[in-house]
Amino acid sequence: MTQVAAEAGVSHQTVSRVLNGSPLVKQETRERVLAAIEQLGYRRNNAARTLVTNRSGRIGMISAHLALHGPSMIAVSVQEAGHAAGYELALVGVSDFSTRAVNSAVDRLLDEAVEALVVAVAHRDAIDRARSLHLPVPVVLVQGVASGEPLAAGIDQVLGAQLATEHLLDLGHRHVAHVTGPVDWVEAWQRREGWQRAHELRGLLPGPELTGDWSAADGYAAGQRIADDPAVTAVFVANDTMALGLLHALHERGVDVPGQVSVVGFDDVPEAVYLWPSLTTVSQQFSVLGRTAVDLTVRALAGEVEPSADLIAPQLVVRSSTAAPAAVAR
Repeated sequence: MTQVAAEAGVSHQTVSRVLNGSPLVKQETRERVLAAIEQLGYRRNNAARTLVTNRSGRIGMISAHLALHGPSMIAVSVQEAGHAAGYELALVGVSDFSTRAVNSAVDRLLDEAVEALVVAVAHRDAIDRARSLHLPVPVVLVQGVASGEPLAAGIDQVLGAQLATEHLLDLGHRHVAHVTGPVDWVEAWQRREGWQRAHELRGLLPGPELTGDWSAADGYAAGQRIADDPAVTAVFVANDTMALGLLHALHERGVDVPGQVSVVGFDDVPEAVYLWPSLTTVSQQFSVLGRTAVDLTVRALAGEVEPSADLIAPQLVVRSSTAAPAAVAR
């Protein structure tokens, strides 16, 4: 920084003001300093800055199953919202949810001097461990949370599943089948709850329940079973990837969608609109989730005690894979 100041013919403090975006620097001076920075290849020493300010400008994030659409989009949304708020994101992916593994991930991030921690894991045990953490930095949860829970941002999974199921019931289907997510994922159970609630509110019994693992292969297996059950006219699938496999199985078996079976997914992956037929699904509003998580983080860092936020309402996106049931059963 001293070299930049000498090259630009300004004080060390002026260089610091330019780097921190101060409005007190004249435009001509700012341009001269920026030119010197480019010429000298100056890079800010973040370690030294952290020692001086006691602020790293970094948010840590622990995430699981980043190969899946939902977790990866949550990580991207938090990163983008963090950048917009002036923070860098330090991300650690985990696949083991033991106490030792979670503590190891936390230690890695604290060693990077993160100012706060965002935890995005949907497994029940891992969420319980995250809630029990006692750290010197704020911890914000973004999956498997309840409305109004302090330091928690989330999407209303129950409402999303209820919207999906009610859409099928509104079309005239009486008993909607469901392909669930893995039983150890909190969000899978929340979506199952929404499917059940939609039937209960109308005094109806739900259709058959099949267990999946989020994969297209499990969706395909579920589709084979549904193709063998002529009583099923509609199915709510807990994510779009399984819905893809299910659609493929029904097509192979000669079951028309939506003529004989209507299908609704969950996530609204970019490919959903290009499936045949295009998939009716639930959009999770990941960008809103990222902004909400970072907003809670910033508020906590500013001294607000346990800030909270309402769950984010997902949106039903109606496409071509749903229709009223055929007059004649399969």
